Amino acid sequence: MPLRAVVYASQVAADLSAEGLESLVADAARFNRMAGVTGVLLHDGDRFVQYFEGPDDGVARVYERVMQSTSHTDIVELARGRVSSRQFPYWAMHRLPADQLLVGKLARADWSRFKKSGPDDIVGSMWGIDVLAVAVAPYVEAA
Repeated sequence: MPLRAVVYASQVAADLSAEGLESLVADAARFNRMAGVTGVLLHDGDRFVQYFEGPDDGVARVYERVMQSTSHTDIVELARGRVSSRQFPYWAMHRLPADQLLVGKLARADWSRFKKSGPDDIVGSMWGIDVLAVAVAPYVEAA
């Protein structure tokens, strides 16, 4: 079964409270679980970067919800494409705190591919997926 992934950045709605954010993430996790989608949401207080992956139909349903949501504005799709395997299979949706530097780095990263760097890649080059994997790693290891 082919898998797809989407990553985007957006501006948090001015009226989104901390309680609203927690409710949003819990609701997204429930919906994503039913759609077979996994992913992670990084939040710096002002902006989101979200990555999610799964089967074509599930990703399409989740992305439609993202686009209709009033919890954020100024949505910028950073990438959408096919993936060979899940990068973050452990969370239907999980929110991670992030500082502005990390969210900015993710928003400006090269997302032209979803495959993590390997031994044959140019030393020192990091794709967006690499930056995200490094940011998520401490939370996965702690779980």
